[in-house]
Amino acid sequence: VRCIAESPTRASPQANMLTFTLSALALSTGARPVARRGAVRGSVVMNAPMVRQTGKNSMDMAALSNYMNLPMPADTLQAEYVFIDGSNKARSKCRTLSNKQAASIESLPNWTYDGSSTGQAPGKDSEVIMKPVAMYLDPFRPNGKNILVLCDTYDGLGNALPTNPRAAAAKLFEEHAEQVPWFGIEQEYTLFNLDMSTPLGWPNNGYPLPQGPYYCGAGADRMFGRAISDAHYAACRYAGLTISGTNAEVMPGQWEYQVGPCVGIAGADQLWMSRYILDRVAEDFNVYVTLHPKPIKTGDWNGAGCHINFSTKKMRAPGGLAEIIATCEKMGPKHIEHIAIYGEDNEARLTGNHETCSINEFKYGVADRGASIRIPRDTNTEGCGYLEDRRPASNVEPYAATAKIMDTCVN
Repeated sequence: VRCIAESPTRASPQANMLTFTLSALALSTGARPVARRGAVRGSVVMNAPMVRQTGKNSMDMAALSNYMNLPMPADTLQAEYVFIDGSNKARSKCRTLSNKQAASIESLPNWTYDGSSTGQAPGKDSEVIMKPVAMYLDPFRPNGKNILVLCDTYDGLGNALPTNPRAAAAKLFEEHAEQVPWFGIEQEYTLFNLDMSTPLGWPNNGYPLPQGPYYCGAGADRMFGRAISDAHYAACRYAGLTISGTNAEVMPGQWEYQVGPCVGIAGADQLWMSRYILDRVAEDFNVYVTLHPKPIKTGDWNGAGCHINFSTKKMRAPGGLAEIIATCEKMGPKHIEHIAIYGEDNEARLTGNHETCSINEFKYGVADRGASIRIPRDTNTEGCGYLEDRRPASNVEPYAATAKIMDTCVN
């Protein structure tokens, strides 16, 4: 954290106040103001851990609970409106609603936010309209009434923003509702210290032991971040999400959870809300979460994906394996189209190593984790079931991806 001020040309009350403020900050945090080579002129860099520099250590959760446990009016609740910004991240703002307003999705009011601050609108016409599309219980204000409200976004003329692929995806799923598409989405993520360069459990400026003991492991020498995984799991269950499991992944500090099976648009809705909840949980633990598909680019380390399991009513019915294979055959000629929307920097992950197929190749196979599409062994044995698209990156936009899979299947 830098406290920056122009160097005063002479002594002034403002300069004295700045000196006093910096001294008080140093005393309150136990930090020692030090000059850092190359720092901005007039800046002071505190030589202390980020947790202390930011004042996080003074944000006592026990003190917060004194306020969160206060009795609240019975006729109102808090609604956290969650939306997707211009950089594919979930943000939110909170408001008070009456019980009547929050009785259903249809009765929830629209709201607005400043799109010029989220990369979605110019300052001269900055209002973005949030339209509620799904609601869940709020695990961060757990009184049984407060809610999380997922919204999609529109301009003042009622047009879906370019950063809102949900509108088109919802229309597609409505047009093919008879297919009853199920999605199960496997979200991998990596936990970092707040320096944003050291994965949780890794030595500073070094590497841990090679991959092998970390996947689904147990023990303090190999499991880093289990508390976050467990807290996230509990929060998602409380919220009412269809979270179906979790596990530690191959790279230390990397985890996965699964959402689904969900029908149609609900799969991407729930994935987005689960990502928001993950960021909020990590915030409480003072840990940084990244969805980058290849967070460690050097060395023998796995990337992070977001595999999408998919089936239709025909695929799940007896003899559905033929429909699954037919869909795989349709995906081959459209491989480049799928890759284009399956996440940024995915080429660093899809190398043909670390349980991936090369980004330049398409293939499918039974129980093959080196294929683009895996057909589970049980599905092959029973003659019906589902397929797993292993190509999407961990940062994939799920509305666009699930809609593309659906479109390729039916068209």
